[in-house]
Amino acid sequence: MRSRLPLLAIFPVTVLAVVVGTPFVLGDHPVRWEAGSAMPKIVKGDAEEPASPAGHSPDKTPGSSASSSTDALQVTKPWKKGMPQWGVQLYWEEEKNKRSDTFIEAQAGKQAKYLIGLGANSVSVSFPFFIENSTANELSAGAKTPSPERLERVLKVFKDAGFRTTVRPILDEGTLEQSNGWRGSIEPASRSAWFASYKQFLTPYLKAAEDTKADTFVIGTELNSLEGDAGWDTLVSYAEKDFSGEVAYDANWDNYVTRRINMPVNHLGVDAYFPVKVPDTAPVQDLVKGWNDWLDKKATGSLPNILVSETGIGAMNGAYHAPGDFYVKRAVNPQVQANWYNAVCQVVQDRKMQGIYWWSLWFDDDPNTKPDDKVASRLDFAGRPLSERAIKSCFTSDYAGPGTAPIS
Repeated sequence: MRSRLPLLAIFPVTVLAVVVGTPFVLGDHPVRWEAGSAMPKIVKGDAEEPASPAGHSPDKTPGSSASSSTDALQVTKPWKKGMPQWGVQLYWEEEKNKRSDTFIEAQAGKQAKYLIGLGANSVSVSFPFFIENSTANELSAGAKTPSPERLERVLKVFKDAGFRTTVRPILDEGTLEQSNGWRGSIEPASRSAWFASYKQFLTPYLKAAEDTKADTFVIGTELNSLEGDAGWDTLVSYAEKDFSGEVAYDANWDNYVTRRINMPVNHLGVDAYFPVKVPDTAPVQDLVKGWNDWLDKKATGSLPNILVSETGIGAMNGAYHAPGDFYVKRAVNPQVQANWYNAVCQVVQDRKMQGIYWWSLWFDDDPNTKPDDKVASRLDFAGRPLSERAIKSCFTSDYAGPGTAPIS
């Protein structure tokens, strides 16, 4: 199995210490999207065939649904404005030996069928782009970056099935590892050159998103060191001319709780990996309190403008202390992961948030198989029955969304 580079904001303990020890910004208006606006804008409305997945009962693996084949995929309750976004981050790296177009469409169908079985109504397709080092001015697609044309094929499968779709390019951290860097600490030698290069990279992907009527394009993810730069104003304005959907930014949790997120976008997501110092045996309510303690450092009460754009946790002992840890593989503990999912879902509903995207499904994996714990990330949830049941319970709950009437 291929190695998996970490995509979350896993940064040194010294940085975490600063986060925990820094005075927090309080108030009812935690972020600024656009000058004078605290609300998002209104969005308009030859082949190598994959092996067939083994059958599973709905109680164990929610991959089975009312759809009997990938030709009849349909989300049970398609997303509409005001409804919660119940989704998953689908991470896609092109394989070294490029799969056929027919394969990727069939694989997208397999993932769509699995997500329908979970009760999802949304999917975010994340994929990597690359930079040479933390001070480089140029970034680019790499061998693992899906082409815009291939992305369109995958997005169309999900859109035809009724999913709300998000396009989310994310800066790969593989070249930053030697300096203990992560995407949130890059410092380009010339920021104007970096933004020009980023614009060039994004242009065909914005077109792919527009052509497939994607709902959201995430213009940046966890780029702490560049937040607030004037270059975003020009880039976002350019994106909004090419893409008629929602332009978003996904902030890392540390920046979210410590400062204003000064980004000129019409929607904010939070990649939320709040550490909670409780034992593995802690009940769900203790985890709920831990999350609320973090969120309260920024603003108390309802958070109807905030989306949990990415969250997850390892199914292992000790994971509550470092939910986004990709590196460690301690003893497997599925209950830890399931309890965390139940707690986060409760927080999102109690605080009237916009929804959740769980990290993650890997595009080329079969979600209907149990993960190989010798090599798989502990954050994988597909094939873990307790976690799948927790997600399905969340996604099929009667939560109607922030400030909306119950959905009939």
